[in-house]
Parts: sequence; C-alpha cells; structure tokens
Amino acid sequence: MENLELKLASKKRSVVAAGHRTSVTLEPVLWSELRSMAATRRISVNDLVTRIDRQRNGSLSSAIRVYVLQHMRGLQKDAPVTT
Repeated sequence: MENLELKLASKKRSVVAAGHRTSVTLEPVLWSELRSMAATRRISVNDLVTRIDRQRNGSLSSAIRVYVLQHMRGLQKDAPVTT
C-alpha cells in the first residue's frame, strides 16, 4: 500500500507556459508520461505544456491530466483539451 501512496502523491513543479512561469501539481506517473510525450515529439516539457495551455478551458493541471489520459487511451492527436 505504501508504494501506491508514493505513486499517487502529487508533486508540484514549476513550468513555463507561453513565457509565464507557473506551478503545476500532478501525480508522478503523469509527470513521467508528460516527459515521455515531450521526448517523443522532440520538444521540451515546457513547449508541450504551452500547447496544452493554449487549448485549455479549465485549470492547467486538469488540462494536462486530460491531455495525458487522452494520449494514453490513443485519443490524443493534438485535439483541443476540454476539462
């Protein structure tokens, strides 16, 4: 159970979205997948977060969660993010 709690414990990190520094809180598995997605696209995490930020309707953290989930389900093709 302790291992699951560590995986679910949110981590706050600073990112730059559209030139503005902000904090985003995500679970470690989501940070890992976000980094992987950025690497696959050969862009920085900040660049990917900027793309998500431009499409979002809700909070940035929520938009990132939805974006990563859609990607993991095979639905994400740079479509607009709705939260």
